[in-house]
Amino acid sequence: MSEPYLEGVEYLDVLTKTGKKTGVSKPRGDVHRDGDYHRAVHVWIFAESTQELLLQKRADCKDSWPGFWDISSAGHISAGDSSLITAQRELQEELGVTLPKDAFELIFVFLEECITNNGKFINNEYSDVYLVTTLDPIPREAFTLQGTEVSDVKYISFGEYRSCLAEADPTYVPYDVNKQYGLLFDIITKRYKENTEARSLVLQKQLRRYAPVSLTAELTGLTHADKEALVLLIKAAMIMDDIFYLQVWYSNPVLREWLKEHADVSQLDNLKWMYYLINKCPWSCLDENEAFLTTADSAVKLLPEATKPITGWKGVQYRAAFPMLKPSAANFYPPDMDKMEFELWTKSLNLNQQQDAMSFFTVIKRHNQVNWDSSLYNHIFDGTHLSAGSTCDLYSIPYSQEYNSFLTSASDLLHKAGDLVGSPSLKRLLHCKADAFLSNDYYDSDIAWMELDSKLDVTFGPYETYEDSLFGYKASFEAFIGVRDEKATAQLKLFGDNLQVLEQNLPMDDAYKSKDIIAAPIRVVQLLFNAGDVKGPQTIAFNLPNDERIVKDRGTAMVILKNVSEAKFKEILQPIADACIAKEQHELVDFESFFTHTICHECCHGIGPHTIILPDGRKSTVRLELQDLHSALEEAKADIVGLWALRFLIRKHLLPSNLEKSMYVSFLAGCFRSVRFGLEEAHGKGQALIFNWLLEKEAFVFHPDETFSVNFDKVDEAVESLSRAILTIQAKGEKEGASLLLQKYCTITQPLKVALQKLESIHVPVDIAPTFPVAKRLLE
Repeated sequence: MSEPYLEGVEYLDVLTKTGKKTGVSKPRGDVHRDGDYHRAVHVWIFAESTQELLLQKRADCKDSWPGFWDISSAGHISAGDSSLITAQRELQEELGVTLPKDAFELIFVFLEECITNNGKFINNEYSDVYLVTTLDPIPREAFTLQGTEVSDVKYISFGEYRSCLAEADPTYVPYDVNKQYGLLFDIITKRYKENTEARSLVLQKQLRRYAPVSLTAELTGLTHADKEALVLLIKAAMIMDDIFYLQVWYSNPVLREWLKEHADVSQLDNLKWMYYLINKCPWSCLDENEAFLTTADSAVKLLPEATKPITGWKGVQYRAAFPMLKPSAANFYPPDMDKMEFELWTKSLNLNQQQDAMSFFTVIKRHNQVNWDSSLYNHIFDGTHLSAGSTCDLYSIPYSQEYNSFLTSASDLLHKAGDLVGSPSLKRLLHCKADAFLSNDYYDSDIAWMELDSKLDVTFGPYETYEDSLFGYKASFEAFIGVRDEKATAQLKLFGDNLQVLEQNLPMDDAYKSKDIIAAPIRVVQLLFNAGDVKGPQTIAFNLPNDERIVKDRGTAMVILKNVSEAKFKEILQPIADACIAKEQHELVDFESFFTHTICHECCHGIGPHTIILPDGRKSTVRLELQDLHSALEEAKADIVGLWALRFLIRKHLLPSNLEKSMYVSFLAGCFRSVRFGLEEAHGKGQALIFNWLLEKEAFVFHPDETFSVNFDKVDEAVESLSRAILTIQAKGEKEGASLLLQKYCTITQPLKVALQKLESIHVPVDIAPTFPVAKRLLE
């Protein structure tokens, strides 16, 4: 336990050697006396135009390195404080520079272990290293130096500074540039030593992985009023886009505007903009979310009041920062919040507050950050913060409040569209969804969506949780607008009608099976327009809602995007089959099998465990128990149980027997398609798991000529065994079991590597990049 707090004494959280909080905090002096591991921040100010770093001279009264040149700004993270607020506060207190959070880029975490002052000062310190990128150096006279901490500041070229450290110049605080701290200089060097031509070639190669496809749909059957409503719906969908950009990262919207404005400056700028439009962020979906842009590409913002005013100087111009590693918290949680902090906080809440914290439709914020942000331009922040050790800094805020201006506009458009349309079920859906945007209660609108029976098919709202890779709790906004394909929809009634039969025959213990599966309505749609969380690889189908209450009481409904499926089969799956499937099974790859499995995949999201009883008798859900592993395992479940279900329906003579072989071979070809999305993406991860399992069980065969085939004698048993393994892990809510399964099988094994390299060498697209000419024409 921590000792009682003494007024005026700075307390630090004590960490384990691996950097995790122990729950103990001690006075700063005791921490350095005892050599306890603790946390700090380093903030570097870098001037782009002169390629210089700002250094401060430590005051002569400092207890370590007095009078030495050091980091622009640095300080301990006090117990109960957050990293980002500490970085902002230290910069303001030491140098008089007040900057918002989007100026700070976390570039790495540095562990320093050293002993000074004849063994009296032991520093075992984990430091979050931030980079603030300004266009030009800040004038010396603009700084307000804190006398007890800083005696002077100077700019020095980063190359010269690196040399000073490498040569152990006795006037500088030492950092070993040949070890981890060398990252600072490596990052800056790589960032500004850009070969424009080489970078353009890389972006062209990345863009080539997406086949441009024009998606259209016939509007015959829609009334004039429906077409008027359609224009309003497309405009509302574009607002879902605006919200989604913000949900990905807080400086993402300003980056988007900057890239758009500069797209015509050069070929490279145009390529940046085109690839950004596909990914909707600076991280590449098909490259394990590796950044294809850096903060050096980002928007320039001017802050006239960041420092004291200087005649003739307009103020600090800085780059809106984003981290090189895609944040697992996205913009749903504070950027410096970790899982432990969130879990400690939720334990202190009552049941209703816990549900809010883990809700699909809330954002988690810090009181301290909001206080800081609101006082930023007034310079009235007094440095006060929550008492040390407090876990009350976090709070939840509903989407309806966080995105109010966007959702109010979207709500208005949906109400107007609802007044125009003729279909009673569509009218109800649009008015319900418009109300949900402002109430934050999506239950009625999700029911209305499930009961939709209209030529115009519309999906709006916060649904998928892939962006939240910290917990998988928070839903992103998206929109799909299409025209119902009545003939194809009628043909698919078979799947919805047999869900309960499939549930009762699932390969898992009967104790885990649900007795009341409801038939899932299936709608086949020709897509007209999509927006929001539709970045990178395009979805073929979706199964909604995610609300466990509705899934339990009413089941789910699914929408299959037929023109998207056709485009992917033609542009991607057919060339993959030509390259990777053994000649004797080549003709078994067909669109009907591919499309039928897609439908069955979506149906299988609706069966299997959802609401579960844990071994200790507690009621929970699979999503809550598996957290960040849920999405990948759920996608794998839907894929593998989808194969099991198709075989079951064929054996019951409900589907034609000639589908059996073709569904397996088409699925095998589809594995290579999905794994190319990358192992950071839920579908890619799920398919890698299935492929490697079936290969291990000899159900898939890798031939010496580097082609693949299905072993029909072994595939049924292998599919059933993996279905059983995944369903059982879900039913028991075993996060450890899920983790072990994914760790073992979610890898790019040698056969997969061979196939992926072959597809890359012959330039088979990885996915499609759709355009929507009908929507464009309507808006004109």
